[in-house]
Amino acid sequence: MKLREPMPSLEGATTVLNGEVNREVLIGDKPTLIHFWSVSCHLCKEAMPSINQFRDDYKDKLNVVAVHMPRSEADLDLSDIQKVAEEHGITQPILVDNQHSITDSFQNQYVPAYYVFDKSGVLRHFQAGGSGMQMLTKRVNRVLDEAAQQAE
Repeated sequence: MKLREPMPSLEGATTVLNGEVNREVLIGDKPTLIHFWSVSCHLCKEAMPSINQFRDDYKDKLNVVAVHMPRSEADLDLSDIQKVAEEHGITQPILVDNQHSITDSFQNQYVPAYYVFDKSGVLRHFQAGGSGMQMLTKRVNRVLDEAAQQAE
């Protein structure tokens, strides 16, 4: 996926945890952070407190959606996904992508991976890997500032 491209479809989740969400609801509402993670990903678990902090600190200004991307057969177990989500405080909607439908529509190959979309659903930032939370924070804040200016 390239910068400035529109948000791809979020259709195809095999299960949705913590409430329904779709592309149409997200676009036009407020900026959105979509993060890909996996139960077998140590870096994902390390980053989760930061993502949860985003969710909590910006709950009125930012949509946060998790996509669980399995990396192996062992990652397909729904009870494991639910257990890890609970252990790590993931209360935002989780799209369980056991058939890689969403992963493919994003052309995503990484966990953790972060996609920041502006209010109109245009990709403004992408990053992958465990480090770089400061950069992600900076990019999210920039998109939030733009959204606030547009609202004035």
